[in-house]
Amino acid sequence: MLTEQNYIEGQILLIDKPLQWTSFQVVNKLRWHIRKNFGIKKIKVGHAGTLDPLASGLLVICTGKFTKRIHEFQGQVKEYTGTITLGATTPSYDLETEIDHTFPIDHISDSTIKQATTHFIGEIEQYPPVFSALKKDGKRLYEYAREGETVAINARKITIHEFEITRIELPEVDFRVVCSKGTYIRSLAHDFGKTLHSGAHLTGLRRTRIGAFSVEDAVTVQSFENQIQTKIETT
Repeated sequence: MLTEQNYIEGQILLIDKPLQWTSFQVVNKLRWHIRKNFGIKKIKVGHAGTLDPLASGLLVICTGKFTKRIHEFQGQVKEYTGTITLGATTPSYDLETEIDHTFPIDHISDSTIKQATTHFIGEIEQYPPVFSALKKDGKRLYEYAREGETVAINARKITIHEFEITRIELPEVDFRVVCSKGTYIRSLAHDFGKTLHSGAHLTGLRRTRIGAFSVEDAVTVQSFENQIQTKIETT
């Protein structure tokens, strides 16, 4: 049974982030519950890798002294599953923005889809989406994008360890990807469409693994709230 001191000394909490929540909201919610239930005025809580609001899945949350280990977990290999929709692009490369261009998909077959994945295996250069939280000259890229301002974005080296197609029902393609830190699955979806001489955007994303941590071992925010309240009431 976890105590106030356990959280202060450091805990690793595995949370299954729901859709529409920001990673920051999850951290704030857990911090609030820990402080409220133990009467702690201040405790450090942080996450080891942001998930977009439109993505669900594994968040590794560190408390207390374990927040010093966040960089260690951020650098570990990650696994995602999701859906790419072919034949259309959006400025954000996902569902955050409206479709801006459409493309034919009649020429695309199951075999060409599976063959296209081979272009991304190994170390590759990837351009982050213009709608991202990366900073340029002290300003986040999505701020430039929302203002309609064009900025030069440098490519970054990432590694795709595995890229597996798990379902094809055009225009939708389901996938599983194992990749390095810094990989944008939205950019992967966008580039995947280009490789198929079409367009594509990400329409579903779930993080299933960070290093040795699996989403199967994670709990929902509501479950964490129930657990911590139960532990307090039974002590």
